[in-house]
Amino acid sequence: MPQTGQHILAHQTESQIIVYQAYKASIAAYSLKNQSLGGPDFSFNRMSWIKPNFLWMMYRCGWAEKENQEHILAISIEKKDFEKILKQAVYSSFNPKYYESYEQWKSELALKDVRLQWDPDHDPFGNKLERRAIQIGLKGEALNYFIEHIKSIEDITSIVRQQKYTLDNAGIEKLLVPVETIFRTSDEELNNRIGI
Repeated sequence: MPQTGQHILAHQTESQIIVYQAYKASIAAYSLKNQSLGGPDFSFNRMSWIKPNFLWMMYRCGWAEKENQEHILAISIEKKDFEKILKQAVYSSFNPKYYESYEQWKSELALKDVRLQWDPDHDPFGNKLERRAIQIGLKGEALNYFIEHIKSIEDITSIVRQQKYTLDNAGIEKLLVPVETIFRTSDEELNNRIGI
C-alpha cells in the first residue's frame, strides 16, 4: 500500500466496488432484509457518507462500538455507477488547487448533491497515517441514485467484532481485513479533479 498521497483503497472485483456504512440495528435490519437502504429510522434528508476503505470505516465507527454505528454494512455497487457519483463530487471545503475561485466552489456546492473529503487514513489501532482516504457524502438525487444502484448489502458486524477481539487479544499479526487495492476511475480528468 502507498504510504502517502490520496488514494481510493477498496475491496473490488473487475466490475464492482465495496463501500461501507455504519448504522444502528433497526436501519441495518431493514437494509439487510430489503437489500436497500431505508426504513422508518433512515433519513433521506441528511447527508449519508460512504467509505470504500475498511480501516477508515473501523476508525470512524470504533470497530462497531460507537452509538448508532453498531452495525457495519458492506455495500456492493457497480464501478460505473460509483464513477457517476464521483463525477458529481464537490469538495466539502474550498481548495484553490481544484477550483478557480471561491465563488465557483460555492456555486458547485449549491448545485450538486455529492460531497468529497480526503481525511487522514488510520491504522488498525486508530493511529493517524500520512496517507489520505476518501469519504463521499450523498444527499438528494445522488443518495437516491446510490440506493437504486446497490447490487447487494451484507452485514459484516460479526466479522468486525471478531477481528476487533483478535486485534485486542492476539495482536495485529492475526488480524484479518478485506484485501484492498487502489481504485482509479476510467476517466483521467476525473481522477485529477477529485485529487487521486
